[in-house]
Amino acid sequence: MSEEYFELIGKIRDNIKSVFIGNDVTVDRLLCCLLAEGHLLIEDVPGVGKTTLALALANSVKCSFGRVSFSPDTLPSDITGLSVYNSSTKEFEFKPGPVLNNIFLADEINRTPPKTQSALLEVMQEKKVTADGIAYPIDGVFMVIATQNPIEFAGTYPLPEAQLDRFMMKLSIGYPSKEDELKLAQGFLDGKEVGKLTGVCTIEDVIKLQEAVKKVRVADNVMGYIYNIVAATRKEKRFVTGASPRATLALIRAAQAAALIAGRDYVKPDDIKQMYVPVLLHRLTLSVEARMAHEDPETVLRGLISGVEVPVK
Repeated sequence: MSEEYFELIGKIRDNIKSVFIGNDVTVDRLLCCLLAEGHLLIEDVPGVGKTTLALALANSVKCSFGRVSFSPDTLPSDITGLSVYNSSTKEFEFKPGPVLNNIFLADEINRTPPKTQSALLEVMQEKKVTADGIAYPIDGVFMVIATQNPIEFAGTYPLPEAQLDRFMMKLSIGYPSKEDELKLAQGFLDGKEVGKLTGVCTIEDVIKLQEAVKKVRVADNVMGYIYNIVAATRKEKRFVTGASPRATLALIRAAQAAALIAGRDYVKPDDIKQMYVPVLLHRLTLSVEARMAHEDPETVLRGLISGVEVPVK
């Protein structure tokens, strides 16, 4: 891998970590999602740094940024934009919404009804918004980072399955260790704020890294390993449905990005092992019987994958 790529990834990582105090794996998976051209869903309890992590990435890249804090009265047009009548020209003009930016933060996405959540489907899949029969594309980098509280919390709506499938990964930050929380407190006293971060790379730099990810080699036996993992979820009776072909493609690209971040130009089975839970878990739903038996979906998935033969070379 080019030394230039390694240094650039390191600069972005260090910039994020200067304000986000937490697990390094979380930061690497955030970067992995960006380089793999995917969208990220972060679920956890309030106050653990979900929004800080998203803003740290947005501020680290010199790009356009949009944000919506979702609420029960948020409308689809509040996200995508709408056509407004101009009395001087006597024509309707499209006013783009905040989603038409390089990075879009959907804060507390599950506090709004499914109709508004679904407004993101087209733009997440096709990088464009259609209004009045006209398509408005997003050029270059596009990433949706959505945060949500656990669905057991009051006032939350589950995301539709079709939308969940369009998120490449789902992460959970968790509570910080004592050491990390004390570092966070010290940073607070020192005035370190995510809003003070300055960009350390450009959109062109990110595109260069994304193109490098696509060139990371995936051997035939590793590709077979990925397929066998996804196929195993489709045969598991404790899941209502298995992972989709979109999940297969997401796992391939995420593994390529993980390899690049690790400094390699080829994918190893270990890259698959570290990516399959964040890429697959949110796409799988336990059956009624499994839920009644108090099965844990991650435990089921890990047990399932442990039975898939790992390529030796």
